[in-house]
Amino acid sequence: MSAAAGQRSLALDVFRGLAIAGMILVNTPGSWAHIYAPLRHADWHGCTPTDLVFPFFLFATGAAMFFSFARSQYQPQPDVLRGIARRSALLILIGILLNAYPFMTPLSEWRIPGVLQRIGLAYALGALFILYCPGRWRYLLSAALLLGYWWLLQTFGGDSPYSLEHNLVRDVDLAVFGASHLWSGFGIAFDPEGLLSTLPSVVSVVAGFEAARLVGRAPVGVGVVTRLLVIGAAMIGAGMLWNAWFPINKALWTSSYVLFTSGIGWVTLALLMLVLDVWGFRKLGRPLEIYGTNPLFIYIVSIVLARTLWLIELERDNGDTVSLYTWLWEQLLPMASPVNASLTFALVNVALLWWLSLVLYRRGIIIKL
Repeated sequence: MSAAAGQRSLALDVFRGLAIAGMILVNTPGSWAHIYAPLRHADWHGCTPTDLVFPFFLFATGAAMFFSFARSQYQPQPDVLRGIARRSALLILIGILLNAYPFMTPLSEWRIPGVLQRIGLAYALGALFILYCPGRWRYLLSAALLLGYWWLLQTFGGDSPYSLEHNLVRDVDLAVFGASHLWSGFGIAFDPEGLLSTLPSVVSVVAGFEAARLVGRAPVGVGVVTRLLVIGAAMIGAGMLWNAWFPINKALWTSSYVLFTSGIGWVTLALLMLVLDVWGFRKLGRPLEIYGTNPLFIYIVSIVLARTLWLIELERDNGDTVSLYTWLWEQLLPMASPVNASLTFALVNVALLWWLSLVLYRRGIIIKL
């Protein structure tokens, strides 16, 4: 029986839960100074497991579109377009407010780009892509978008078009937003969720939609798993090959990075489908399925919780002050090394927010933006 006839692959829901769990795990370590290497982003070029989390979230966003747009027969009806515009605007607004929380910096220094902002823009553009471009056109236009992005960066990026200091993504953001409204975590004003680099991220969304379309319209079995694996492996190979000319880079969201991470997404979905849907070990996916029921809300809560803990100050015996966030992490140090205590702290956050997901799930509460 196919998903199109009423059966939905559990693997798709588990994949979404995996993405949000991974996002919380990498965002809330006890100390950023004590993190295992796989839980760090690549310094610039390259890709670590942590660099898969955000594209997986966009992949899951695209996959969800296959089911949400089915009600309108994948047609750009007015009510559908209004819903897309509303959700995109709400995500962007919440993202800007989340960046500003706890609102202790002047408006002139608020960071404008961000994670939710990229999700909002990529969701809107990806939705229009899907609704207005039939099957083969999506593949052709996706290829054109990735190639066009490469051409733009290579042509207008100067002598070092893929460097931190000199790249078109940074130039566009400086011109549009100004340095004071950009992230400075790399030591200079450069935003990894920049405006121009949002364009190739749309293909990450489309890749998720196409994976869900394949799963949703084919009988659950080894055949569809094999197709996912083959296509995913081909994308991984293409991304690795392109890396020689256009480096795999999350901060620039390069086209090779899109292919590489989307391919890993397809392979991951295939393996989940094999274990959960084909072999029938569905109970193994239950916790992550629950985690994926309110992903955006849980992500927002995780950020607000972490920043609130940083705001609350405690006084040490020697008179120094420390944030509650740091104090909680330090309570784990007598039981583990700094890096393991930091990981344990992150896992506690994952577990706490899973419990919140469970409470909402049991009460049938789905918070949609």
